[in-house]
Amino acid sequence: MKNQKQKNKIGIIGGGSWATAIAKILTTNSHNVHWWLRQQETVDHIREFGHNPKYLSSVQFDLAPNLVSTDLKEVISVSDWIIFAVPSFFFTDIISQLTPDDLKGKKIASAIKGITQHEHFTISQFLHSQFQIPVYHLANISGPCHAEEVAAEKLSYLTFSSPDIELAKELAGLFDNRFMHTSTTTDLVGTEYASVIKNIFAIGAGISVGLGYGDNFRAVLVSEAMEEMNYFLKNVCPGERDILSPPYLGDTLVTAYSQYSRNRTFGLMIGSGYTINSAILELNMVAEGYYASNAIKAISNEHKLEMPIADTVYNILYNKMAPAREFELLSKKLC
Repeated sequence: MKNQKQKNKIGIIGGGSWATAIAKILTTNSHNVHWWLRQQETVDHIREFGHNPKYLSSVQFDLAPNLVSTDLKEVISVSDWIIFAVPSFFFTDIISQLTPDDLKGKKIASAIKGITQHEHFTISQFLHSQFQIPVYHLANISGPCHAEEVAAEKLSYLTFSSPDIELAKELAGLFDNRFMHTSTTTDLVGTEYASVIKNIFAIGAGISVGLGYGDNFRAVLVSEAMEEMNYFLKNVCPGERDILSPPYLGDTLVTAYSQYSRNRTFGLMIGSGYTINSAILELNMVAEGYYASNAIKAISNEHKLEMPIADTVYNILYNKMAPAREFELLSKKLC
């Protein structure tokens, strides 16, 4: 089995913490990894010193110089699997460098927890619609899992989703090891949406902390958030799923409560009095829930859905409503 795993050629697209964590898992498993990063100075640093200077810098890599590159088409051309792990805000700009022929025949997984900004597509929907990728060549990677814990080799869990369960199992097999346990599901779009929505809820949880609300309120907030997620998924992408399973409830819990959650941290800053712009600048990383809030609001309006928690976060982020007032109103709607 190990010799078979070594034959896999996997292209990782992205240079952030989650892309770095994925590179760690796959190189630990002795796969043939080709890694695309946007900035040449980062590529040069990894080639010379064996670690990403900007994210998870404690993780060491033993990669041949030619396996780390800024040449997107080259990385994709030599890879059988392509894993996109970039912020959703930059995804369409990056993929605009490619044509459908560049991705033809490739197996593609998204580790992106966001929605395209203009079309409001999930990543699989965008690739299927705009690049004619068959749905049985598409997969999603979801948590609960933080890159920082992967770097520390703390036991973590990932869920792999695809309409083709055999493809999901193949992808899961690439990641499974002593510190990474895996599971599979066919709910591709559902897990994508869950990964997006939980970031909005995590911002809400962070705002509540910044405003001084306690654990009791937050427990109710997250409980109601799961009802809201289930309501959204049933209306937007109906199907059988267990909303209490890890890619839904588990990923929401870890994002809403963890010290590593950038969305929770972003919300904490907003609740503590930061402006949106100052919070974005100080965080110095992309909080996907900020961009997702606008997209989910558009989708829920299209489907005429009532989303009290998501709407509260949207009103604070985009309508510049006072967080204290919005959460006072929300507290009366919960339960």
